[in-house]
Amino acid sequence: MNDDYIHIVLADDDEDDRLLFTEAFDELKITTKVNTYNDGVYLMDYLNGEDAIMPNVLFLDLNMPRKSGMECLKEIKANDKFKDMAIAIYSTSASEEDIENTFVQGANIYIKKPDNFKKLKKALSEVVTLNWQYHTNGLNKDNFLLRL
Repeated sequence: MNDDYIHIVLADDDEDDRLLFTEAFDELKITTKVNTYNDGVYLMDYLNGEDAIMPNVLFLDLNMPRKSGMECLKEIKANDKFKDMAIAIYSTSASEEDIENTFVQGANIYIKKPDNFKKLKKALSEVVTLNWQYHTNGLNKDNFLLRL
């Protein structure tokens, strides 16, 4: 873990969403290093690599080809190596079933992808500046979904 910056990783198959995500962090006044992966297979290959730098926050899209965000979430939660990683589900879906399933599987927060750039910057800023230890200890279904 690096104290000079917040390491952010996004796994999302939508190229436009990855671009907006990185641009939003470029505009925020938070020192971050952002890595993006276009599907769950590439993400897990990176995380399981010998020299992987663990992210402070992992943003996971649910609907990706080859390996979904839910499959990645289950794999991550089953491996003690990733126990300190905060996981934010970042999806276009707002279905109660998806929210419930990711909560039960151990995600830390659920974010419905904002519909404009200003809301995206606000959401990312809130997630990255959260006190994750406090947030995770007091986690319940009411504070799991980030509402903007």
